[in-house]
Amino acid sequence: MIEILPPSKIPLARKSGALVAEILETVRERATVGTNLLEIDEWTKDIILGAGATSCYVDYAPSFGRGPFGHYICTSVNDAVLHGLPHDYALADGDLLTLDLAVVLGGVAADSAISFVVGESRKKDTAMIDATERALAAGIAAARPGNKIGDISHAIGTVLSEAGYPINMQFGGHGIGSTMHQDPHVSNNGRPGRGYGLRPGLMLALEPWIMEDTDELVTDDDGWTLRSTTGCRTAHSEHTVVITDDGAEIMTLRA
Repeated sequence: MIEILPPSKIPLARKSGALVAEILETVRERATVGTNLLEIDEWTKDIILGAGATSCYVDYAPSFGRGPFGHYICTSVNDAVLHGLPHDYALADGDLLTLDLAVVLGGVAADSAISFVVGESRKKDTAMIDATERALAAGIAAARPGNKIGDISHAIGTVLSEAGYPINMQFGGHGIGSTMHQDPHVSNNGRPGRGYGLRPGLMLALEPWIMEDTDELVTDDDGWTLRSTTGCRTAHSEHTVVITDDGAEIMTLRA
């Protein structure tokens, strides 16, 4: 299903996006060496419920996971890149942490992800994070009326490829609206001028993610967490945007 938001729902999308951005920024500020991933999940739960919002993850049970997910936020550490299931782990100095969060507020979903290093960072880690952020910015710049999904994918893939990173095509961005995951799929690489045509009211979650030296994933025993097959580090950046008459408005922009 491809959902086009009517103008009356755009303010609701802004509110849900602002909540996601606030939670990610709050957790980023609070997460330090020694913070347990289960603490992060509890912080997230408290803020979501306190805002009168609904988690997109707790009851989420897609075909690729061993559902339901049962937690409020994805916490992926180091070689984990997607769908990291919170568990009893205390963050160590130098850990590369990715937080991925989606909520529904006012009947509209928003989805965003950030990667950052806890404690002392390594140049390779910051370079990876920077590559995903630049790729995300390029994808957002290509998200405008008259373009196609392939234009977004090509913009993202060009940045990642030029930075020297392999690109996995199994998981990518997606449509979003009253529910978290909708069509169209937005691959992190592709050919320009191909795919669904972009028009005002289309809301997309764009999410470039990379692994340092491989494009192959392995699933943890928990049935959810996806890791690099080589054990290399990973990074992931994501924003929810709405196509407007002039381009794309970022719903999950952080302060």
